[in-house]
Amino acid sequence: MVDQANFVFGHQIDELEDAVSRYSNCKFAVGVSNGTDAIRLSLLALGIGPGDGVLCPAFTYYATASAIASIGAIPIFTDIDPLTYNISPLSVEEVLKNKKHLKIKAAVPVHLYGQSADMESILKISRRFKLKLIEDNAQAFGALYKGKKTGTFGDCGAVSFFQSKNLGAFGDAGIILTNLRSLADKLKILRNQGNKRRYHHVVIGYNHRLDVIQAAVLQVKLKYLDQWNKRRQANANYFSRHLLNLPLITPFVAKHNTHIYHQYVLRLKSSNIRLNDYLNSRGIESRIYYTIPLHLQKCFGYLGYKKGDFPESERAAKEVLAIPVHPDLTKAQMDYIIHSIKEFFR
Repeated sequence: MVDQANFVFGHQIDELEDAVSRYSNCKFAVGVSNGTDAIRLSLLALGIGPGDGVLCPAFTYYATASAIASIGAIPIFTDIDPLTYNISPLSVEEVLKNKKHLKIKAAVPVHLYGQSADMESILKISRRFKLKLIEDNAQAFGALYKGKKTGTFGDCGAVSFFQSKNLGAFGDAGIILTNLRSLADKLKILRNQGNKRRYHHVVIGYNHRLDVIQAAVLQVKLKYLDQWNKRRQANANYFSRHLLNLPLITPFVAKHNTHIYHQYVLRLKSSNIRLNDYLNSRGIESRIYYTIPLHLQKCFGYLGYKKGDFPESERAAKEVLAIPVHPDLTKAQMDYIIHSIKEFFR
């Protein structure tokens, strides 16, 4: 690679795309620059543009909604299921009925923390309302819903390979899953400056190409992903067994789901801030994902949402807390985390 000075469209891109499509049991995979651009390009390839409404949960990372807004579309927020923290089908239906005046053309369900949203219900709704469906699979690459890999149910599945993900690059990287050849062809043109072939720009495209070095790294690491996810699951099970009888709720795993625990998220019966500060003071890198729901973020103030619009999202922001669950945790480290949480409640 270095000898050839081929750092943009080397054979490593094709090899990673083939490996990911095989792993996901999906016909096509298109490498892109990062997970945010994976959502953005998916929307563009599906014909979503300025003024179009796109549903997404109010409780997720900013990038889900920013990708929608970046193309001039309108993020239309929904509430979440209080058990899985994923998009609520009931809320989706309610929003669609109450906002008939808006031109809602797509939905972006997020598979938050490492387990799938209720895709059977979401698919039924999307068919009934003729919505394009882009799965935000940034945190659940490798998870299963009814035996099928997440990211392969909708028109597109947007994957992030940011360095902290279960499968992380040495920086930024992403990929888009699809079973439609026509869509894969559009995505390849859009990611590469609108080129169908060199210097023949057929559409206004973008520089959202996957870096060859990242593709090479990911191709090696993909071989170990299932093994790492099993360790995460074992660590999560250990935590859940040893955090019983405390004023908190351990992660709920929905029927038909396998959870790969990108995050192991506790839910407290009181504010999450004091426990987070306590654990941080003891050298434990706990974090609150996410402290402010998207509908209350200043940058989305122009959409007109207010406090109380999505109560489950607002409640989760005050009560959830993620503790380390990565595959390299030792038993001693996990015992220290467990002991520290018990000490806090004492």
